[in-house]
Formats: sequence, C-alpha cells, structure tokens
Amino acid sequence: MKAEDRDFLAGLFDAAVAAADPETALAAHLPDRPRGRTVVVGAGKGAAQLAAAFERLWDAPVEGVVVTRYGYGCDTRNIRVIEAAHPVPDQAGLAATEALFQAVRGLSKDDLVVALVCGGGSALLPAPPEGLTLEDEIELNRILLASGAPISVMNAIRKQVSRIKGGRLALAAHPARVVSLVVSDVPGDDPAQVASGPTVPDGATREEARRMIEAWRIALPPRLAEWFAGQDGLPPDPADPRFKGHEVRVVASARLSLEAAAARAAAAGVPAVILSDAIEGEARDVARVHAAIAREVATRSRPFARPVVILSGGETTVTLRGRGRGGRNSEFLLALALGIEGLPIAALAADTDGIDGSEDNAGAFADGGSMARLRALGLDPAAMLAGNDAWSAFAALGDLFVPGPTGTNVNDFRAILIR
Repeated sequence: MKAEDRDFLAGLFDAAVAAADPETALAAHLPDRPRGRTVVVGAGKGAAQLAAAFERLWDAPVEGVVVTRYGYGCDTRNIRVIEAAHPVPDQAGLAATEALFQAVRGLSKDDLVVALVCGGGSALLPAPPEGLTLEDEIELNRILLASGAPISVMNAIRKQVSRIKGGRLALAAHPARVVSLVVSDVPGDDPAQVASGPTVPDGATREEARRMIEAWRIALPPRLAEWFAGQDGLPPDPADPRFKGHEVRVVASARLSLEAAAARAAAAGVPAVILSDAIEGEARDVARVHAAIAREVATRSRPFARPVVILSGGETTVTLRGRGRGGRNSEFLLALALGIEGLPIAALAADTDGIDGSEDNAGAFADGGSMARLRALGLDPAAMLAGNDAWSAFAALGDLFVPGPTGTNVNDFRAILIR
C-alpha cells in the first residue's frame, strides 16, 4: 500500500477516535450537583478514561469504582479502577461486580450515582444468579461469541443470566438518583444494549430469549438449558417505579465519529460518503457487499464519483468455523481484499477501542495488491479466510494496524479509499 494512502486512512481513524474522546464527550452532559454524595460506577474498555475525565470535569467531591479490561487502566484520583478479563469473564470480573454493588449500597435520595458505561462491559461484569456459577456464565459467553449472533441477541440472552445486567445495578442504588452517561458501541445506539445495560432496563423477556436461542441454533449445556426453561432471576421491568427520575444520555457514538472522519477526509480534499453507522451481519458477508460497491465505484464511477472514501460503522460478527487467529475487523478486511484484487482501492478496518478480538491489533490495512503479495509468500488467502485466520494473513504482510488501547469504544470503523 502507498504510504500516503496508509497515512490518510489512519488519520481518518484518529479523527473518529478523537470525536469520542472521553472528556469531550462528557463535558456537555454533566448532571446537576446533588445535595449528598456523588458516586461513580462504570464498566467497559474505556471506563477508566471516562472516570479520569469525569474527575477533571467535576468540581465537587467524588468517589466510586469502575472496571475495565486488563491493560486498559489509567491513573485516577478518587475513583478506583479494577481490571478484569475480556472477552471471556474471569474471577477478577466477578470481584469487580461485587465492588460496584458495594459502592452503591446505603445511598439516600440526596445522593447521585453516575454510571459511566461503554462497550465491553458485558464480559467485564459477570454476576451469575443463585443456582448458576461463574463457570456457567463463562461457558455461555464462549458459546455466544462463537455463534455469529448479533450483539443485540447476545445481550438479550446475557441479561437473563445475571444479577447486574438489565438495570439491576440501578435498582441496587435506590433511592439515589442514577444518571447513565453512555458511549455507544451498538448499532442504533440503544443505551440498554451497551454493556448489557447495568443501569438501563429494556424489558427483554425470558420467552424472547428462548426464541433467540432457538433461532440462532445456540446449543446450551444442560444447566443453562434448564435455567432458560424456567422463570427464576427475570430481569426487572422498565416500569418499576424505582427507575423513576433516572436519566440516560448517549454522549458518544459511531455516528458522531464517522461524521468527524468524513470532515477530516473533506479537509484533505477527498469527498466522503457514510453508508451507515449501524451495519450488522457476518463480517465476510458485509465485506463482500462493501467490495461490490467499491468495485462499482472504481470501474464505473458509480454510485459515487472518484475520488471518494466510503465510511461505515456498526458491529459485525464472526461465526467460528476454523481455529485461526483474528477478530471481526481483520476478517472483514481479508474478505474485502479478495473482492478488490487488482483495483486502485485501499482500505482500513479497525475497532475503535484499539483491539480487534483477542489480539493486540485494532485491525489491518489492505489494497488491491494485498492478495497477490500473500500468495507470493506461499499462503492461500481463501483458505485463511475459511479458517478464520485473518490475523495471520495480515501479520505475514506486515499490514496489521496496532494503535494500542484508545480509551474509548464506538465499535467498528471501516474506510475504503478509491483514488
């Protein structure tokens, strides 16, 4: 790939991430000061950075605790930061959940709870209900991650097997007022879906969860199957009067980040189009559609005139078929690269939190010559895609994109440049 194209695409990613900067996002959404205490709780890959930004902006005493992924912590003054495992929960996450509950116990109606919630919180807050264990929740999480189900389906199911998700943390804070400040990483920006909504109920029923499990052919082990067949541990009703007076504000989202990237491109003299900020589906299938659009632009200058950069966001999924390495953005890009071979197209696909799946890269770069270079190394790109081994493909090419943890998370970022 040309250095100028790589720099251009990385610059668009930087603009998207900057638009979701924690301090910028929070500054316009600070709640009114309470007469009593201010307690911060939170979870997600950017929760520590949100907590640090809140401390800088809040001109009154503050306390609390947030949980983030290992390696994603940062310095805070009074808000405790706990690190735990993602995307598969661990014992540290279980302890962090209890710390959040402890932080909101014994509060009064004069107190304020500020919930700083962003993507990744579902895995970081394991809290199996009575009758199930952490191992059960870990197994459920592994099954869901391999199922190919969209995030809305996974979260609806997770909320049925939790003591904290689906608004339960907010109930534990009653009678304190709860204000949830949410960095959305989900298509459609439904705050009840971000981190499975620890402070935001959504009314998903057990019957709906059972239908989703059946529709997505999710095979549950006996203990979990028995749990879903019953009615124990149902999520709270959004009409519960204890939620009255609570506020929910989406402070950053994929839409705002894509608009910022489009503005950066325009400033560099390249028109930008945003396909959507809410694209879902199997990563390789979404990639094939993007590739078809890019080919049409490159060969016929329609539906957009060249030069142009095509932007999109949302959250794709990967149904695991092989034992390779990689995340959904790397898999998207490998499938895209197969569809743009030989054309003057360059692309970047990356997760805005800086980590794609369980590896250390956010995503990767590719262009019309990537697949020829991969074959010249003796590797078969189609076979690597079939085996979910996109990370290995781009590692071999030296085209992994590794910005490191960004401190925020508004999900997938995709940019396809046609000169």
